[in-house]
Amino acid sequence: MDQIITAVLLEGEQMERLFDLDFQLLHDAIITAVAVFVLFLFLSYILFKPTRELLRKRQERIQTDLDSAKQDRDEALSLKGEYEAKMAGAQKDADAILSEARQKAVRNEEQIVAKAKDEAAGIIRQAHNEAELEKQKAADEIKTQIIDVASLMAGKVVAAGIDTNIQDSLVEETLKEVGESTWQS
Repeated sequence: MDQIITAVLLEGEQMERLFDLDFQLLHDAIITAVAVFVLFLFLSYILFKPTRELLRKRQERIQTDLDSAKQDRDEALSLKGEYEAKMAGAQKDADAILSEARQKAVRNEEQIVAKAKDEAAGIIRQAHNEAELEKQKAADEIKTQIIDVASLMAGKVVAAGIDTNIQDSLVEETLKEVGESTWQS
C-alpha cells in the first residue's frame, strides 16, 4: 500500500509540475484575463460600436434602396399598365377613325355616283329636249317648204288653167323638184 500512496504522491507532484500552477501564475493569469476583458470592452466601444453603426447604416441604406427599387418597380408596372391601356384605347380610336373614314368614303362614293347619274340623266333630258327642238324645227321647215311648194303649185295651176291632168302633172313635177326623200322622212 505504501507503494500505491507513493505512486499517487508522485503522480500529484508530476501534476503539480505538469501544470506548474503556483499562486503568482494564477494571479498573473487573472490580471491578464481582466486586462483582456477591459481591453475588449474598450475596443468594442471604440471599434465595434462605429463598425456596428456603419453596418447598421449600410443595412438601412440597402433596405432603403430595396424599398425604392420595389416602389420604382411598382410604379413601372403601373405606368406599363397605363401605357397598355392607352395603347388599347388608341387602337380602338384608330379603328373607330378608320371605320368612320371608310363609311364617309362610301357615302361620298354614293353621293358622287348619284350626282353623276343625275348629271347623266340631265344630259340625256337635255339631249332629248334638243332632239325634240330639232325635230320641231325640221317639222316647221318642212311645213314652210310645203307652204312654199303649195303656193308655187297654186301659182302654176292658176297660170296654166285648172285642168286636172295639168294639176296632177304639176304636183308630180313639184314633188320631183322637192325630192321624194324629203316626204318619206
